[in-house]
Amino acid sequence: MKHVRTREATEPTSLVPSQRLDELEIKASYAEDLLEQLNLTVYRQQQQIESLQRQIEHLRKQLPERDPALSAGQRDAREERPPHY
Repeated sequence: MKHVRTREATEPTSLVPSQRLDELEIKASYAEDLLEQLNLTVYRQQQQIESLQRQIEHLRKQLPERDPALSAGQRDAREERPPHY
């Protein structure tokens, strides 16, 4: 024989309306807390992204400008082969 569960044993609808309301309020409270934590996480990540973008821009400004003579075919001294080759 197959065992059949009754509705009262499996679903929270058997709870008194005030108990259901309490459970819904608790769930809503947890959802609000989670949303607040997620918003804070997104805010912090955005701050980190902006900081990293500023650092990249600062590093780009420190790079030497490309010499037009290099693009004309002349080699940079750093690209020269050492004398022991």
